[in-house]
Amino acid sequence: MAKKQFKAETKRLMELVINSIYTHKEIFLREIISNASDAIDKMNHRMVADPSMDISREDFRIDVSVDKEARTITVSDNGTGMTAKEMEKNLGMIAYSDSFEFKEKLEEGADSDVIGQFGVGFYSAFMVADKVTVVSRAYGEDEASVWESKGIDGYTIKKGEKDTFGTDVIMHIKEDTEEENYDEFLDRMRLRELIVTYSDYIRWPIHMDVEAGEWEETGETDEDGEPKRDYVMKTENKVINSMVPLWQKSKSEVSDDECKEFYKRQFYDYEDPVSVIRVNAEGRISYKAMLFVPKRAPHDFYTRDFQPGLQLYSSGVLIMDRCADILPYHFRFVRGVVDSPDFSLNVSREVLQNDSVLKAVGANLSKKVKAELERLMKDEPDVYKEFYDSFGQQLKYGMVDNFGSDKDTLKDLVMFESSKGGMVSFADYVKNMQESQEKIYYVVSSTASKAKSLPQMEPVLDKGYEVLLMTDDVDPFLVSILNEYDKKPFCNVSTEDLGLESEEERKEAEEKDEEHKDTLEFVKATLGDDVAEVRISRKLRNHAVLLTTTGSITFEMEKYFREMPGGRGGEMKASRVLELNADHSAFRALEDAIGSDKDKAADMVRIMYGQASIMAGIPLDDPVAHSDLVLSMF
Repeated sequence: MAKKQFKAETKRLMELVINSIYTHKEIFLREIISNASDAIDKMNHRMVADPSMDISREDFRIDVSVDKEARTITVSDNGTGMTAKEMEKNLGMIAYSDSFEFKEKLEEGADSDVIGQFGVGFYSAFMVADKVTVVSRAYGEDEASVWESKGIDGYTIKKGEKDTFGTDVIMHIKEDTEEENYDEFLDRMRLRELIVTYSDYIRWPIHMDVEAGEWEETGETDEDGEPKRDYVMKTENKVINSMVPLWQKSKSEVSDDECKEFYKRQFYDYEDPVSVIRVNAEGRISYKAMLFVPKRAPHDFYTRDFQPGLQLYSSGVLIMDRCADILPYHFRFVRGVVDSPDFSLNVSREVLQNDSVLKAVGANLSKKVKAELERLMKDEPDVYKEFYDSFGQQLKYGMVDNFGSDKDTLKDLVMFESSKGGMVSFADYVKNMQESQEKIYYVVSSTASKAKSLPQMEPVLDKGYEVLLMTDDVDPFLVSILNEYDKKPFCNVSTEDLGLESEEERKEAEEKDEEHKDTLEFVKATLGDDVAEVRISRKLRNHAVLLTTTGSITFEMEKYFREMPGGRGGEMKASRVLELNADHSAFRALEDAIGSDKDKAADMVRIMYGQASIMAGIPLDDPVAHSDLVLSMF
């Protein structure tokens, strides 16, 4: 019997599969079982089209068996089977010819899903087997065929015997090496674990011998006349996959509590999620989804180690454990499963961006998630607050990500502490604005308590206006991207014109600037390039000095860039403006000193600038020198 050679393209691809080191060799079982399921699907379609066929849907099954001594794993099905000609077509060649692109993907570190992408799922068996034998008998045929291969050397096809139609795939498992453990795949418990992990929701029953212990009476009695019992291990052939996933059942069949228990088991969380989102979509694209909004962020959520993503299934077959791109970045906290017959088993991260089905599903799921968060915010504010404490920052990052392309999607979901207490959204703030108020006032600081005590807050609070207290690094960027909300402009109470002065007050302030022109020039000359401007403050009431900024870079942005690892963030510096309260006793003392002792006046200016820097949360260049200067005044 002459050995046949694989086509050149097939041979190259097989060599890459067999000799490549995959971190998930166990996916071979998923691929072989999926092929068996496909064969039964085809048989089922034929049966539906031709009711006279002598087979019932209840007869369909997949069997997985292991023989440790022979070192074989066998996956059998009673699907359509194959003729010798079909074996030649299906197993002797691979339609996809770009082996170089496949190799490139492997070298880039692509994971096991790339196997499916290039149509070589069956050949993944050679990752763990040194010989694969396929015995198949097509439905309606009397004769079986046997395909056998030891890998890239080629294959043979010969006549064989098989009592029933269907296909047996017999894999002879490789011997262990120093680098690789293949014996694990000859362990029944390990195989059962792999089936539950990857193929639990295959629609056809997967049978396997399962060992279980039970107590049996021996027929003898003890000295008290009680029957003796021995613990006996028995092997029983059982269906080990559930077949019907929880998310495939209707809402009337599965309660929210059952869904939450599923979430905790499936995603290793000890707390219930705050919400369960169930989707049953039918139409041009049909799919079912069960999504969960967690209560708390995992410990690594805000690190590079966190792995987001939903589990993708195609008719019950797990095709991707973490599909990170189906939902947008800002909803990366969502966990769950999506199952669609329209998903291809060949989907992978490499082709995800161009998959129109996944894009459409992702867009719809994003709307569902947003709608559920809005519902929680409105109907269950305490629950939303608990969620927001964990994931609010993520929503903010999502607003500024990708140049603010998702700002309108997320702007109604973010919240901030209020100067009047509690947390408020932008919509809440605008709803509570006074009739005379034209701007949305906010202040940025490291903590809410510090924000409330800032001198520049005084004129806004005196008016009875509410101020948003922004304490996250991302907040200034968020506001600059939004610019306004509901046609109300944002106003930073630290750096911008508050718009609270009457014409008379504005004129009075201008007169003060002119009146104290010489003092302002002296202060500016003393501080030199440390400040861009010195002016009489229109915001201060009880404090003597205030340090603010002018231009697009604020103190908060300066701090953000300064703390960036590496880079040259320290060069991004805000232009400082020193504001002085002309009605304060310290200002009058300064003017007196300028007239009598300019050296002392210069020291007073430096002290005032240092104190203003401390109040603004800006680190002093030389804290010791500043302390000595303050003490020298005593």
